[in-house]
Amino acid sequence: MSRVGRMPVDIPAGVTVEVNADNLVTVSGKLGSLTQLVDKIITVKVENSQVILTRKNESGDAKAKHGLYRMLVFNMVKGVSEGFSKTLVINGVGYKATKQGNKVVMGLGFSHPVEVVEENGITLECPDATTVVVKGISKEAVGQFSAKIRGLRPVEPYHAYGIRYSDEVVVRKVGKVSGKK
Repeated sequence: MSRVGRMPVDIPAGVTVEVNADNLVTVSGKLGSLTQLVDKIITVKVENSQVILTRKNESGDAKAKHGLYRMLVFNMVKGVSEGFSKTLVINGVGYKATKQGNKVVMGLGFSHPVEVVEENGITLECPDATTVVVKGISKEAVGQFSAKIRGLRPVEPYHAYGIRYSDEVVVRKVGKVSGKK
């Protein structure tokens, strides 16, 4: 069996998991509700405050989907109970971010300010002028929205100016050297 797929997903207090006949898994918690359609090759059961996923056969496709859907259900349970967040750091001379209502306005060295508006299920915070925190209940949506913001001004390797994740390591390059003899 899949090492990831065979592990049951524990359901914490305050979270409910429902599976309907079409293999549609609905997870509800204090932060919201998420749904995921699971392939018919995977069987989902809720027993003793645990979600157990099993596969119907031993094909390579079934083995791959077994671990995939287990992690998707696990992330849904974690998302509705705790939530997910990614921290982005802005680095550069004059680069800054400020929160204005439901949007973040960033000065990124362009001739105009760049505005990023919160989407459904995503909240943005600016604890200081060089940090943007993206929060939400869907790990996929938080990651995608963070990548969208990071793509506005990717980090350049010479001065490390741009937007990066807080845990991202930027490999710096050496600049040009004058012609010494």
